[in-house]
Amino acid sequence: MVPTLIGRIQTRLFLLATVGVVMTLLVMPLVPGTGAPLGDRYVTGLLVLVAVGALGIGWELLYHFLMQFRWEKDWPTSFGLLTLVPEGLLLYFLLRSGAVDFIDPISPATFWTHFTVVWVSMWLVANGPMRVPFIRWRFRGGRIL
Repeated sequence: MVPTLIGRIQTRLFLLATVGVVMTLLVMPLVPGTGAPLGDRYVTGLLVLVAVGALGIGWELLYHFLMQFRWEKDWPTSFGLLTLVPEGLLLYFLLRSGAVDFIDPISPATFWTHFTVVWVSMWLVANGPMRVPFIRWRFRGGRIL
């Protein structure tokens, strides 16, 4: 299966809205490096998910462009996991520079713990359990709708 651009965007947003929200609710009480009240940590974590979703659409456009130079027009599965590094670094840089002003400053440990747990969880679900309830997902180019 070669996911289409719209399929990858739909899958990313679907996983952020389901797996990302659940993992945020589970991990934010446990993240290190913050003394903020739990409600504020939840708000910050959910806003980070919104920022990841917005930036993710741009990343998908870039990945789609780069994939056009590959013979099979797709990445190996491990590349999907490794994309957490550039995406995480960009978002972290934007947060630290104040470019994303709707999110309160968060500690590096809080950001990287939350981001890594959510990203790895989404990758695991996309490459395993998601294929059970969405049997035709991979035949439809990764489209959810």
